[in-house]
Amino acid sequence: MTQPYLTFTRPILLPTSPILPNPELDDIKVEYHPHSQISSTVHHFSEFTRSRMTEHTVPRNNTPWEPFRTRLDFEIAEIALEAAMTKDQTNRLLDLVHRSASGNDKFTLQNHDEVRSLWDLASQRYTRFQNDTVSVPFDSEVHEFEMHYRPLWDWGLDLLRDKYLAPHFVFDAQRLSKFDGERFVRFIDEPWTADAFWNAQSQLPSDVKPLAYILYADKSKLSSFGTQKGYPIIARIANLPVHIRNNNTALGGGRVVGWLPIIVENQEHAKKKNYVDFKNAVWHTSFYQLLASVAQHSNTGYWFECGDGIKRRLWPVILILSADYEEQCIMALIRGLKGKFPCPVCLVPQDEQSVLATHEFRTRHQSEDVLRTARLKPSEKEKEAHLKAFSLRNVENVFSRVRHVDVHRALSFDRLHTNEEGLWGDHLWKEVKFWISDLGRDAAVKLDKNFDGLLRWPDLTHFSSVIAVDFTDGTVLGDLSKMIVFAAQDIFTSSRCKLGHLLLRCIRHYIEFDIYASLEVHTEHTIAAGRLAVQKFSEIMAPETLKNWNFPKKHLVSHIFDDIISKGATRNYSTKPNEKMHGSLRKIYLQRTNFKNVASQILHYDEWLLTSTSMRTELDELDEYYKRNTCDPETHEALDLDDTGEPESTTIHAHLGSRQGNHSFSDIMLSHGTDRAFTNFRMKLNGFLNGFLPQHNIPLPDGKCIHLRAEDMITVFHFLRVNYKSIVDWRLHRDLLRCNPKFYGLPRYDCVIVKTADKPFFARLVYMFSCLIGNTDFPLALIHPYDVGIASSRRRRDNDMGLWRVRAKPRISSEIISVQSIIRGAALANDPETDGDYFVIHTVDTDMFLRVKALQDQPST
Repeated sequence: MTQPYLTFTRPILLPTSPILPNPELDDIKVEYHPHSQISSTVHHFSEFTRSRMTEHTVPRNNTPWEPFRTRLDFEIAEIALEAAMTKDQTNRLLDLVHRSASGNDKFTLQNHDEVRSLWDLASQRYTRFQNDTVSVPFDSEVHEFEMHYRPLWDWGLDLLRDKYLAPHFVFDAQRLSKFDGERFVRFIDEPWTADAFWNAQSQLPSDVKPLAYILYADKSKLSSFGTQKGYPIIARIANLPVHIRNNNTALGGGRVVGWLPIIVENQEHAKKKNYVDFKNAVWHTSFYQLLASVAQHSNTGYWFECGDGIKRRLWPVILILSADYEEQCIMALIRGLKGKFPCPVCLVPQDEQSVLATHEFRTRHQSEDVLRTARLKPSEKEKEAHLKAFSLRNVENVFSRVRHVDVHRALSFDRLHTNEEGLWGDHLWKEVKFWISDLGRDAAVKLDKNFDGLLRWPDLTHFSSVIAVDFTDGTVLGDLSKMIVFAAQDIFTSSRCKLGHLLLRCIRHYIEFDIYASLEVHTEHTIAAGRLAVQKFSEIMAPETLKNWNFPKKHLVSHIFDDIISKGATRNYSTKPNEKMHGSLRKIYLQRTNFKNVASQILHYDEWLLTSTSMRTELDELDEYYKRNTCDPETHEALDLDDTGEPESTTIHAHLGSRQGNHSFSDIMLSHGTDRAFTNFRMKLNGFLNGFLPQHNIPLPDGKCIHLRAEDMITVFHFLRVNYKSIVDWRLHRDLLRCNPKFYGLPRYDCVIVKTADKPFFARLVYMFSCLIGNTDFPLALIHPYDVGIASSRRRRDNDMGLWRVRAKPRISSEIISVQSIIRGAALANDPETDGDYFVIHTVDTDMFLRVKALQDQPST
């Protein structure tokens, strides 16, 4: 009898909510799943919070260092663990500590063996790894393999009982919408705001809360010089918010829960169908050891008292499977690249992958029926033909043993391998290098020079050269794609290299849909725009480039926005946080194993790291509690005050820093007199202040106009911190901006977006200062505006590459503004063909991308 499973249809955004009585702009509406028995609520944006408030109570543990005898014992052992010290190094460290020990805290550890035994004892607070033998027949023999795993259900309960994590768990599906002035518009970010979580809860009994798992698996080399590989399974809990869930170091983040066996390739059988089926059978048989506890409770649910003291009936759901294409083929048990239907999600024919079209979804029910029917066939040939018709393998899928799981729906778009390392790194970037090579050495030199000339921006790789470098890191490749249009637009011109120009247009649309795919929060508008970008990319790439695009990674982009509607933002199922964990596993392999039977050694050490992380969290919590008790209970100020300087605040929109002292106007003109931006600087400041103060209902001193004199002083600054609300996720973000003639030896004058009563404009910082008027210090900036109008014909040509051009006024037309009118920082790239023209680098982050898109969508004037 077939087990019940979740039913899914092609995801679509549900209609937006009707207008509630008298909603205000940006109000947030929360509709809870009917099983929650919670009524819908509407919140003003400023009052909306995504998690329950944590209470400042006593620490959960007053002696978090136990079973270590003292805090000092734990902290010394913690250092030894983090540094991966050998037995000899640990013993020498302990000897030194004993010889220098003094003070109130006793140090009692004696040797490395004692430290190991205490870590093992401490590790019992969490689910330990188990080691089972799995048996799989092949070629008239039964082959045995070791599978290391933490029972997945028990690992999930470890997190549920934690009091620190308890306020952050979300157990009921929600539909969120934001009032745009006319209607409530649905938005999606976390998994519980998307459709799959809602559908999962709908399929379960009404008193049940889904415990949703995100699982990842992939093998990788453990060293760059050897053949040893590891095959970790990493789990995350989808009920936790992304800032906790995607963290790899703290409790609640990703954790290795299994280590799959790797089959040594047998050259006699390599690539034969039966042998490939055997390897897949080993994978699925081994994976079941991890899932067995989840499969058991997927039949009845499980009552459990969570860390907040509330008993809930929990039901496991495998909501998301995160993997690259090759691993997804194993999970779905399809035949991969050369199969008749090579997509693990839908039934796209092998020869139609380059065409953007809708195809029938695969389902668990269909795959099970195909396998069942095939096994009833009288001959091996007929059995194989039936399976081949659906590109399936003759292996039972482990995920079919867990109720309410459809493996084809759980598989999720992998932006890292499909886009950054795939479409871009393996294909589009190689095409760029080909056409640069075709143009000759001068083009290669110019491209490197253009990249090196682009400004540096936080969290964005700066490239001094690109042509001769072999990039392998997905993040670096992603940064390269964001800058290529700005670096190559004056090389791949339509007159000089027609196909190169068409390629750059194709890349422009790739970048657009990739950035839409990366948005942290999606609305129906961004999803529609993202789908359109995918469509344009598909339309332009096939007929206008010479490359054959008929391969899976081209097709998989058609599922991006279906997955976003079903499972939330792509960072929920990104493989990138999981791939980063391979680095720490390689470090353990190199520093803490004897290179034999490495799985048990790596996982044993990983248990210690988890325990150490948890103990450190509790210790920091204890310290914070005692620190609070040294503060005034009403003002929260330290009773023993120290002059620690001005505290950093996110409530201040813009804050000047890096004070350079006071300077008179006469001194300023002596040092900057040759710079036309400082022409009539003092007069401009007088005019600005005499207009600015009355406009903001600030009285002029003694009711008279301000007339600053040459000997009057202002305070100069080189740094500006701007806190701004992102138009993507509506959270506060920060830009750190420089206006410095010698920042790390080079001049650095950043650009900004300036708010006006009409519309914003771009400008470059020239000078930042504060001016004392009466008893008030006004933080101001001298800027060079880039707001000269651009002809419509020029705009249309720029739009071909998705560029937004700005043009500088004469430098003498500098203006003075309040730094509070700066919206955020901006990155600009010089247009080599037109002096004084710049392109806004809209790809630096998702917020800037949407801001520039809004400018491009405005009607031409």
